[in-house]
Amino acid sequence: MGEKSENYRVPEDLVNGLKVTDPQESESVSLPVPNARDEHLHSKLLKDVQAHPQDDQGEEECFHDCSDSFEKEEPGVDKVEDKPADDVNSSELDEEYLIELEKDMSDEEKQKRREESTQLKEEGNEQFKKGDYIEAESSYSRALQTCPSSFQKDRSILFSNRAAARMKQDKKEMAISDCSKAIQLNPSYIRAILRRAELYEKTDKLDEALEDYKSILEKDPSVHQAREACMVKPKYI
Repeated sequence: MGEKSENYRVPEDLVNGLKVTDPQESESVSLPVPNARDEHLHSKLLKDVQAHPQDDQGEEECFHDCSDSFEKEEPGVDKVEDKPADDVNSSELDEEYLIELEKDMSDEEKQKRREESTQLKEEGNEQFKKGDYIEAESSYSRALQTCPSSFQKDRSILFSNRAAARMKQDKKEMAISDCSKAIQLNPSYIRAILRRAELYEKTDKLDEALEDYKSILEKDPSVHQAREACMVKPKYI
């Protein structure tokens, strides 16, 4: 999908043996393993993740986040020109404005809108699984326009899901903005932080990437990718 930065290349011995997990093979977060001898550590990490599901999975199962990574390039997907961060999501309403707008909205109306946004999100998930990333992005955007601001975790997952769809289209800056919004709504959202850290690496923002990896380790020291990054990245910064 997204091309490697010309200014920053990870040494071959670090990327040798990386394994990319297809989104249809697993519902869980797949963290890249640096080499074959770390396979047993990778297996242990997956067991730890399954045993301690992240808070970002939400209180409602219907709002699971996409677990896919942008590392795998998808054939037949046209690359879309990215936009500056300042221009990203300009059509979306500010969260504070949404709160004001929904102040007089009844609980029944909010719940109804939430259900509508859930349906749109599920449509987006199915489109994402089929590789229809443009359509998935549109569905997540419509879900964000529908989901009430009071359901912050739901909105956080929607932003993260849309970031995944935008990553697949090489819209890195827009995906970073979506990850940042997801993290703002849910600061303990490890998957969104990890996604943003990877995007920072792809856009040659190594200082920001390292800060995100450190933040992940503070929240969950078992995340192998973040632990490895904190040991390796400082040498290249």
